[in-house]
Amino acid sequence: MSKKNVHIVPADSSWAVKQEGQRVPISHHRTQANADKAARPIAKRNGAELVIHGRDGKIRDKDSFGNDPLPPRDRKR
Repeated sequence: MSKKNVHIVPADSSWAVKQEGQRVPISHHRTQANADKAARPIAKRNGAELVIHGRDGKIRDKDSFGNDPLPPRDRKR
């Protein structure tokens, strides 16, 4: 099974949670925070990446849930 990223995208005056490759949103929410609360468990369950878009449609933030092939390096000394 391929891991399909979950996106939070603007939808008119609301926010939509969409799975990559799907035309129909999973859900609609009044606020981006509510959309985030709905999308996070889906991304975690699928071991996918959560991609959060801003009102302008540009990617604002990402969160990975699953096996990250390039994890951040710890820079402690």
